[in-house]
Amino acid sequence: MSFDYYKNISEVMQEFQITAIEAEFIIESKIEVRSVFQEDLEFCLREFSFEESEYGVCEMIIFPILKELYRRYRNQFTLWSHKAIIYDEKLSGTPDYILAQRSTLGKQVFEKPYFLVVEAKKDDFIKGWGQCLAEMVAMQKINNQPSQTLFGVVSNGKIWEFGKLNHNLFTKDTRYYTISDIEKLLSALDYIFYQCEQQQI
Repeated sequence: MSFDYYKNISEVMQEFQITAIEAEFIIESKIEVRSVFQEDLEFCLREFSFEESEYGVCEMIIFPILKELYRRYRNQFTLWSHKAIIYDEKLSGTPDYILAQRSTLGKQVFEKPYFLVVEAKKDDFIKGWGQCLAEMVAMQKINNQPSQTLFGVVSNGKIWEFGKLNHNLFTKDTRYYTISDIEKLLSALDYIFYQCEQQQI
């Protein structure tokens, strides 16, 4: 079954024996927002309609924000868009975005994933988190390293929620971030990118 089969995190928890808690785990630090990025994002929000376009949310809001952070970490990672992953018949599908280890063979080769982003389609964060946690479980099994911390984000473009999986413990950050405070959002994402980078050392 595909990742979107799971309607909420409870179904994933029961299927794969995951424990869930809520806590603040993101540590924010000051980050400089490039003016050209800020202006382009404001242009997209002002000039395009996203209410009826899931693809528009991904292409015009989510991906540009991820790409802005990816610039800093591109030597260590590859940012994949809509890359299909398959572990078994219960865990397969296509996450919206995956941050994976950059292969020495080139950007065409998919290697160890660390972080993924799921769009909350129709603003349904409950289903979005069910799908995201299932994808995180799949990544954990593909990597075969339960002690590695994997990160997940669910976003409708305007609101961003964060979670992480280590062994069989899923932690959802009690805070959420919005594009109305882009500096705080980029700071939170930078923390995730940095934590992924540290696990490569």
